[in-house]
Amino acid sequence: SAAFFGSVGSSFLYGYNLSVVNAPASYIKTFYNKTWIDRYNEPIGDGTVTLLWSVTVSIFAIGGLVGALTVSFLIKALGRKGTLLANNALALIAALLLALGETAGSFEMLIIGRFIIGMDSGVSLSVLPMYLGEISPRQVRGSIGQFHAIFICLGVFIGQVLGLPEIFGQESRWNFLFGFLALPALLQLCVLPFLPESPRFLLMERRDEAGAEKAFQAFLGRSDVSRELEEVHAESRAQNTQRTASVLELFRKRSLRWQLITVIVVMSCYQLCGLNAIWYYTNGILQKAGFEPTLIPYITLSTGGIETLAAVISGLVIEKVGRRPLLIFGFSAMAVFFSLLTVFLHYQDRFSWMPYLSFTSILLLIASFCSGPGTDVCVCVCVCVHQYGDDGVVITALVLSLEVLHTALVCVCVCMSSAQMCVCLCSCRRRCRRLPSCCLWWCVPLEPFICSSFCRRPKTRPSWRSARVSPRSTASRIRLTSER
Repeated sequence: SAAFFGSVGSSFLYGYNLSVVNAPASYIKTFYNKTWIDRYNEPIGDGTVTLLWSVTVSIFAIGGLVGALTVSFLIKALGRKGTLLANNALALIAALLLALGETAGSFEMLIIGRFIIGMDSGVSLSVLPMYLGEISPRQVRGSIGQFHAIFICLGVFIGQVLGLPEIFGQESRWNFLFGFLALPALLQLCVLPFLPESPRFLLMERRDEAGAEKAFQAFLGRSDVSRELEEVHAESRAQNTQRTASVLELFRKRSLRWQLITVIVVMSCYQLCGLNAIWYYTNGILQKAGFEPTLIPYITLSTGGIETLAAVISGLVIEKVGRRPLLIFGFSAMAVFFSLLTVFLHYQDRFSWMPYLSFTSILLLIASFCSGPGTDVCVCVCVCVHQYGDDGVVITALVLSLEVLHTALVCVCVCMSSAQMCVCLCSCRRRCRRLPSCCLWWCVPLEPFICSSFCRRPKTRPSWRSARVSPRSTASRIRLTSER
């Protein structure tokens, strides 16, 4: 229940906000033009409306940067569950601003609302994986952690469904798409207060051993939790001589060097792997394939369905396969399908059946992304840092990973418009043969992670099921291996 309702008000909202702006894009631009005419008695210029739209989209990532910076303070003051509950206030404020912006005749309300919901996502992406990792039993920690990724994919899919013309994808209803943001936040506000706080936070930060024992009993479903309490007590004694490290101190620790490189490259590749370009060009490829424009929104739903299905399958097999193999497989398969997509796009105008192969490559690309990179990144970072680093550096490393994630997202949002303009200039007068190479370019960020992942380093998932080796000794052995 904690994993479900925690993900509904956090991960689901993040995924929903990634896709919700696609369907009403033309209506929002029309609203910008109408508001501009009412204010200045002249139509808005093409450059101005493009600038306003780019700011509306990209400020979501800037809000995520700001939100991630506040995480270290919030989780110490409010706890894991308390931070998730307080974070819903941002979602409710953003829903009101976004839904009422058209009625008030203010496009500034839309921009501010997108910034606030970005802050909400920056906080939730940091806190929820930490909360899920601390409340879940080790035997199913990987599967429970997948709730975070599955609900991101589900949020993207629901955003596509609600954006259909029969639902909210109309000029008179597009503001309801943003008003829907309040429902998951209210649901989490109603249920999460009745669920226990993280027992690790209660014991190590609040020194509430009775509350931690009750929380462990509720989450693990058994009365004898003395072993778990002793493990947390051992961590607490080790932390008495530790302090929260700065970013520079993280890079100076030799035992954390490979882990930080992995975190930075993984979080960068999560945004720079090219899925944003794939989402953009899907409609164009479907039009080239000869599909009716009225059917394209429904066919595009298959991409969201494939994304959700791949995330669910990944959650079912992660405990047997492990995180590192899934990441290596996902990124490697994406590089292969990007290469195939480049070839298919090159010959798309020569053969009538080639666009169908392009669309198949897109579906396989999305499935590859969600089989590992798209569903395991945040949880993998949490596990990697918890196992290899001292608890004094955990919060700093998590904040660093989220800053890298949102910085890469800002770069994608800012550079996508420029890349689109260059592509149009290259192909406006003649058919450019090198145009499909833009898809192959997206393979470049994948290669460093693939190479670094094949280095001989311990997996992020130790064998917790072994009866002869305790979790504490396994973690210690992994840390010693990393230092060597």
